[in-house]
Amino acid sequence: MKPLVSIIMGSTSDLPVMEKACKFLNDLKIPFEVNALSAHRTPAAVETFAKEAADRGIKVIIAAAGMAAALPGVIAANTTLPVIGVPIKGMLDGLDAMLSIIQMPPGIPVATVGVNGAMNAAILAVEMLALSDEAIAQKMKEHKAGLGAKIQKANADLSAIKDYEFKTN
Repeated sequence: MKPLVSIIMGSTSDLPVMEKACKFLNDLKIPFEVNALSAHRTPAAVETFAKEAADRGIKVIIAAAGMAAALPGVIAANTTLPVIGVPIKGMLDGLDAMLSIIQMPPGIPVATVGVNGAMNAAILAVEMLALSDEAIAQKMKEHKAGLGAKIQKANADLSAIKDYEFKTN
């Protein structure tokens, strides 16, 4: 099984956040890999990874980083694959990382999700894959339908609460 999505994080301390992406991809049976690479501590390895990713069959890269958050941009500078940046909450509640990721120069785009938004990064990656794979597109349709069903159930549960004298529904 060859990975279609690569999840890269600046350090394993980002894993508790990125596990949500891993779980989502695993639940949808999308092959993925997970690695720790640092734009500042292992720059040559990051460059090699990015330049070789497409030849290995990777279709989308999710790159998570905190603080200076250079990792997504360095990867994007060295590949033509789509890169999704996940800013990791750190010193300034993740604002520092988010600003580092979204302020890419022209020609080097990095799609960016919210701070600690690993789940949305995985969903976006799968939506990208779904553009050329009908089976993956069907999985995404089922996932989105399930989101609506969860809200309908939540509303039914809220309606069943009778603990408040002035609650009208």
